[in-house]
Amino acid sequence: MLLEPTFIPVGTQGAVKSLSVEELEAIGVEIFFCNTYHLYLRPGDKAIKNFGGLHKFTRWKGQLITDSGGFQVFSLGKDHNGAGKLVKISEDGVEFKSHLDGSPHFFTPEKSIQIQHNLGANYIIAFDECTPYPATKAYALKALDRTHRWAVRSLKEHQLLNKKNNQDLKLYGVVQGSYFKDLREQSADFICSQDFDGIAIGGVSVGEPKEKMKQAISYVLPTILKTKKPIHLLGVGEVTDLFDFFGQGITSMDCTLPTRMARGGQFLHRTGNQTLDTRNKFKSQIMSQKYKLDSIALDENCQCPTCQKYDRAYIHHLFKTQELLGYRLMTVHNIYFMIHTTQLIRDSLKSDTFNKLKHDWLG
Repeated sequence: MLLEPTFIPVGTQGAVKSLSVEELEAIGVEIFFCNTYHLYLRPGDKAIKNFGGLHKFTRWKGQLITDSGGFQVFSLGKDHNGAGKLVKISEDGVEFKSHLDGSPHFFTPEKSIQIQHNLGANYIIAFDECTPYPATKAYALKALDRTHRWAVRSLKEHQLLNKKNNQDLKLYGVVQGSYFKDLREQSADFICSQDFDGIAIGGVSVGEPKEKMKQAISYVLPTILKTKKPIHLLGVGEVTDLFDFFGQGITSMDCTLPTRMARGGQFLHRTGNQTLDTRNKFKSQIMSQKYKLDSIALDENCQCPTCQKYDRAYIHHLFKTQELLGYRLMTVHNIYFMIHTTQLIRDSLKSDTFNKLKHDWLG
């Protein structure tokens, strides 16, 4: 189980964008996150099962985690007080249309779990209703109650399939409740009372301001920490978040941000500029003209393969000319930066020097 701080890159379609599994291994990635909704649509969970599951299909020897597909299904909605034109929610599940061809599909908690068992990741997530921000308290409560009923159904189906298939996939239950303190606490109490292997915190990366996100997490951590189970923070992963949340006892988080930034030409590094706010202190844009003739690495202290061989001028050139190699080199660096920073946090927590490390990085 993921009991030590672990940053998890996202490989939506079964691959971390532009990187091979050999490259992931080389930069210290232990696990990556795959998307149930997208893999269900293409190539199909049954096709992947026929290949022997995601591990064999992707040739990945490490660990894998899949989401429930819920976030993608509900993100098709257009109305913050309910479902949009492409989504219809009922007690049984969610009817939606494929973003690819408009074909109709129906996800129930049971079907989400069945799909994830077909994919065969090490860790899977219960089907939940993702409440967008902002939402009325009345709607958030309705969605929360439904999430809890779906959690029980997800857990029952998961236990049946584990027994039937003689396997030991681990299931995370999801805490929701929008940004309402009493709903968050209620959800934490309920999910922690069930026989889940781990607890995931959801609904904190769908439009909330950073301070509200921190607040929502603070409402539930006291209860979750008592379970001594792994705690996964869904869809969160700026550099500052590593220090904010790993330091509080969260054991893993996933985010597309490092890879998305890489494709946009943003690289992670310690700028050393204390005048910048913490959100901007760790990133720069390689396409800036100041890097055109810059002969140093993206980060002079970085040991990633990109920084050990290439300089900013060359990578600047690759992005200016839209050479695909640039995206790959930048992705290697950004993921390595997040993995390496997480390792520093792990070590500091073990040696009781976390507060010093956090101060050195964040000021």
